[in-house]
Amino acid sequence: MDNERVYKILFSSVYPLYIQKAEKKGRTKEEVDTVIFWLTGYDKKTMQKHIDQKSDFRTFFAQAPAFNTNASKITGIICGYRVEDIKDELMQKIRYLDKLVDELAKGRKMEKILRE
Repeated sequence: MDNERVYKILFSSVYPLYIQKAEKKGRTKEEVDTVIFWLTGYDKKTMQKHIDQKSDFRTFFAQAPAFNTNASKITGIICGYRVEDIKDELMQKIRYLDKLVDELAKGRKMEKILRE
C-alpha cells in the first residue's frame, strides 16, 4: 500500500471505525479514547480539535503532545506486518494505534494494552 495515501487519511474518518470495532466486541468509546490518549498524549479537548479540523494522520501524529515512550513495547502483527519491524516512523505510529484498538477489540485487559 502507498504510505502517502495512508498518511492523508483523515483521523476523523477512522476514529468512528475504531469505536465501532471496539463496541462490536463489548468495549466502549471511552476505552478507545484511553488507548489513543495513552499513545499520543492527547486529551479529549485536543483530540476533538483534530477531529473538528479534519486532520490527516500525518498532522495528527506530528502534533501529538507526548508520544508514549512505551509504544516500542507494542509488538505483534497488524495488517500483515510486524509492528516492531516497520521502518517508516509515521506508518509505525499508525500501526501501533491500529494494534491497540485491535487488542481492545480482542478483549485484552487494559493494563496489558497500556503496557503497564
